[in-house]
Amino acid sequence: MRALIEELGEICGSAQVLTKPSEMETYATDWKRSVKGNPVCVVRPASTQEVALVVRACRRYQVAIVPQGGNTGLAAGATPSPKGGDVVVSLVRLNQIRSIDPLAMTVEVEAGAILQTVKEKVETYGRLLPVGIAAEGSATIGGIVSTNAGGISVLRYGMTRALVLGLEVVLADGTIVDGLRHLRKDNSGYDWKQLFIGAEGTLGIVTAAVLRLVPRPRGSVTAFLSVPDVDAAARLFSLSQELVGDALSTFELISQTSVALVEKHVGLRSPIAAGGWYLLVEAASSLSGLEQAMETMLGKALEDGLAVDGVVAASGQQVQSIWSLREHITEAEARHGESLKHDISIPIGRMSDFLVEAGEAVTAICPQADFNIFGHLGDGNLHYNVLLNGGQEHEAVNRAVHDVVVLYRGSISAEHGIGQYRLKEWLRTKPETEQKLARAIKQVLDRDCMMNPGKLLPLNPG
Repeated sequence: MRALIEELGEICGSAQVLTKPSEMETYATDWKRSVKGNPVCVVRPASTQEVALVVRACRRYQVAIVPQGGNTGLAAGATPSPKGGDVVVSLVRLNQIRSIDPLAMTVEVEAGAILQTVKEKVETYGRLLPVGIAAEGSATIGGIVSTNAGGISVLRYGMTRALVLGLEVVLADGTIVDGLRHLRKDNSGYDWKQLFIGAEGTLGIVTAAVLRLVPRPRGSVTAFLSVPDVDAAARLFSLSQELVGDALSTFELISQTSVALVEKHVGLRSPIAAGGWYLLVEAASSLSGLEQAMETMLGKALEDGLAVDGVVAASGQQVQSIWSLREHITEAEARHGESLKHDISIPIGRMSDFLVEAGEAVTAICPQADFNIFGHLGDGNLHYNVLLNGGQEHEAVNRAVHDVVVLYRGSISAEHGIGQYRLKEWLRTKPETEQKLARAIKQVLDRDCMMNPGKLLPLNPG
């Protein structure tokens, strides 16, 4: 490996090849600190050309590559193997915003650029990059593309996939494919870029992207409601679409348990009376009349019995207070004790039935369990977290939840990806025909299984 390390130093500069355990620690451990890898080295190229040379060098030595951005993923998809022997290719030095076109509403940006930095820059042009995730202060563009990141803006703008117009990718053999087109329409053949969006670095390394921007809304309105049950929440979602229209940008479902945890462990308080569930609803637009539309929706919901209580935020401080309840749920859960996290999606119309059936299945295995459930009702994504309260039935609970997800034709990973954490369950629940198709794609683009092995697909995909 010494010869490879020396060659990587010649390509990127010796200072950009890290070999000491203390230097590599943050690159070798996942965000949850649950998986710790043992890489040969960490290399930090500064250009697409350097990335290509690094890939070619690793290929000659038959050393696997783990592409890495901000290392903020929740599935250990960018973490090297604990068994050792791979090279982490960190893209943090590819961080340039190459161009912003406010007329065409596009931004061309390198993979290592921080999401928040890009968002702040395009906002100076009156534009918005509509990706809203908790880790945007450290997550990188390459990472959000490679994991098809979701977040709170999916309801209105879609997943990251819907925002990507073009990609620049380094393939497993070191070939650079330049597809950085700033086009809304390009019907000239296979849309190959879609293969790399959400592939978690298993097919190649995304080095740059062209992303679609939208006009920056001039105003927003936030409401917080309590509802008797999930069926009422679903009906209220339909009512909100009717009365608020396409300005509706966020529709978050939060369980009473979630708010109770935040009140107990963080000290925040709900501004409204409790129901069975809570809803955080937000709309944004550049047009007038938004506040009136939200007030009308709230009034109608209370009149029809869809809501128990509710408030429309009257100030920025109230908006912040409402969002703080949502944003501190994960922290409160961690303070409460051990939990099993599930990032699932279910058809909205089946969500109430799913919650009943999944709850019964888990309780049958772990009677002392509680449920911390919250997520993005508008796109069917729930963070279905099981508070174990001393129970040890980890694998059985995971299987029970995912079995009900499959029964309702949902997904065991709505937005966090498969990575290492969910690979076993992906293999168990994904239909064999889809697995064969995934393996066939992998075989064509990375026949030697050099790109991020052991993530998304088994180590031997053939």
